[in-house]
Amino acid sequence: MTNIKILKRLYKDYTKNYLDKIFLAVFFSILVAASTSATAWLLDPAIDKIFLNKDQSLLLVIPFLIVIAFATKGVSLYVARVLMIKVAEEVKKQIQMDMLSSFIKADTEYIENKHTGKYISNLNFDVQQITGMLSNSFLALFKDGLTLIGLLSVMFYQNWRLSIIAIIMIPFASITAKKLGKRIGKVVTEAQEKSGDLNKYLIDIFKNHKIIKIFQRESYEFERSEKFVNDLKNKSIKIASVYHRANPIMEILTGIMIAILIFYSGKLIMNDQLSLNNFFSFLAAMMLAYQPVKSLATINVGIGQGLSAGKRILPIIDIKNSINLNKEKSNIVLKNGDIELKGINFSYSTNLENRVLKDINIKINGKKMTALVGQSGSGKSSLLSLIPRIYDPKSGILEIDGKNIKDVNLFSLRKEISIVDQNVTLFDDTIFNNIKYAKPDATDEEVHKAAEQSMCQDFIEKLENKYQTMIGENGVRLSGGEKQRLSIARAFLKNSKIILLDEATSSLDSETEEKIQTALDKLTLNKTTVVIAHRLSTILNSDRIYVMDKGIVLDSGNHDELLKKSETYKNFYDKQISKN
Repeated sequence: MTNIKILKRLYKDYTKNYLDKIFLAVFFSILVAASTSATAWLLDPAIDKIFLNKDQSLLLVIPFLIVIAFATKGVSLYVARVLMIKVAEEVKKQIQMDMLSSFIKADTEYIENKHTGKYISNLNFDVQQITGMLSNSFLALFKDGLTLIGLLSVMFYQNWRLSIIAIIMIPFASITAKKLGKRIGKVVTEAQEKSGDLNKYLIDIFKNHKIIKIFQRESYEFERSEKFVNDLKNKSIKIASVYHRANPIMEILTGIMIAILIFYSGKLIMNDQLSLNNFFSFLAAMMLAYQPVKSLATINVGIGQGLSAGKRILPIIDIKNSINLNKEKSNIVLKNGDIELKGINFSYSTNLENRVLKDINIKINGKKMTALVGQSGSGKSSLLSLIPRIYDPKSGILEIDGKNIKDVNLFSLRKEISIVDQNVTLFDDTIFNNIKYAKPDATDEEVHKAAEQSMCQDFIEKLENKYQTMIGENGVRLSGGEKQRLSIARAFLKNSKIILLDEATSSLDSETEEKIQTALDKLTLNKTTVVIAHRLSTILNSDRIYVMDKGIVLDSGNHDELLKKSETYKNFYDKQISKN
């Protein structure tokens, strides 16, 4: 995406909505330019009338006008800056909301392609660069550009010869700005990467805090943290040094110009070709023009930062999901809930040689329990994730009640499916809200009933704040079994017709597991249930059991049939019997 396209996109989607405030800021920028130019121009009559001709009639008028000019400049500059800051913050909010919307709606595959810390850096660091471009760079372009025009007008009015000499520095400043702009884009991209690395590391530190302590790796992690912080520090210093690199160049150019002008002006005054009052007014205008020229010389740097960030942000906002929501298609209406997988091949990468599932052909009977067993990595969880279309197969068809799930409204499909995962996901919220998440319009009675059915009631009642207890990040204040039961409570509350159980009792002790198994029997009664379990005791009564290994289905049948015909299944069973 070119810089022009990025600017057009930012204007069309964001800044266009605030043209009234931007034009108002431009108006106040004109007042800043006019008042600054007026200050330089007023020196001409001040020196001529008051100091040279000793005209007492203007002794109060001109100082008063100078005060008015400075006051106008100060107030106008304040208002212009506040207006542009408001615009920038509104744009920042809209961009961040668009990014969050993309993250929330994105395919799981996209989210898992990059570490969370990198996305957080995009959301904060990059958006801040665009905010800076709008609130600082564009305001400077209006304010300093107009001020420079006004001051150049005063300079040419006083003496056009001196003005031509003075403006020679402007092309040099432009060349400096162009070179710095290219350099800053590269450095900002590097800084964004380092910011993402730091965020990534920080998330890992919080997530693995207990592991760090158990393995006594505090010193090691402190050394690692210093590297991440130091890398970002170095890039920040580099940005600042590149940004301020224009200062010495501008100082040298200004010094040379003033020296030449004083020399040339001295000759003009000696030859009576330039009056003293014209010279001081011109000199004041030129000195005042130094700041806008300096600002305009570095404005390309700020714009470069914003454009560089835009190149990373806009593709995130423009994410095209491979899994279509199918909003325009008909809702799925489950009758029996039969699920059939025909020739399913699946891989997490585009390389089909690394297939996780290979030519899967199975049928899951509606309103019955079907189990998947096999070693870790055999593809059981991957198969389960295809049913609610968390992922789509690379080839093959998955049908529910004879309907290809790619041809139905995705919302209606997922409405009919509940999942209880071995990796329980909870929010840093109350117990009540975590259960209610499955059904936002549920009544208090429904939430309490779901908690009771999933055996949550006994531990909830022991908590000081009962249902209003905050459970911490991903339920850190709860035990593994308690978190698992909350997950089961959500499935009870949703009351969908298809239940997916992925190691649903894996975090429970024997006593709790027995209770939960009773609850799960109620949950799955007359529901199409697909269950993954390492403990074969929980699936002995399954209607059908599929034995998987390395992405293929080895055998299928009920428990008794598999004991007779499947050596793999018999080995699983014998090992668990011997352990008990």
